[in-house]
Amino acid sequence: MNILTKPNFIILTNIDDNITEGPTGAILLDLPSPYQPHPCGLLHLPRFLAKIQKHLEGKLPASYQRNFTKGFDGFLCLHLGVEPAEIIECVKERLSESELDEKLAGLFPKDLKVHVWNRKVVQMGMSDMALDKLEEIKADLGAGDRGDLRSFADVIDFDEGKLE
Repeated sequence: MNILTKPNFIILTNIDDNITEGPTGAILLDLPSPYQPHPCGLLHLPRFLAKIQKHLEGKLPASYQRNFTKGFDGFLCLHLGVEPAEIIECVKERLSESELDEKLAGLFPKDLKVHVWNRKVVQMGMSDMALDKLEEIKADLGAGDRGDLRSFADVIDFDEGKLE
């Protein structure tokens, strides 16, 4: 058991499970950043696939279940014109990473509009309508004074210890 500190919080970390308890509940330390691209170029896709795998193994904590297939996951599926269940099925049925990539290529549209999606990921939380929610989440994490956390992806990385 390790002890990590963030402003106003002491977090107990179980390294074996790559899970930490934080102000918002269980935090997975081994998920890819929303900024990590898949080989096809789409940001967040590796994270969604990793969350699906944890879900299928019964290892996705309740703090992640509430937004599983919603939020970035749901917006990604909407962008691609697929249902989250279709991607979950691809992950469930795959025998290898290359087979998963083939299944996803067959499911996804030919033109992924990577630049459109990636811009959305990077900017999500910067619109006037979302700023209040972003500030509320930052405050809940004890990071209300962090001007460098400018998007929801930044906040996710901060919450999961990828940003100091």
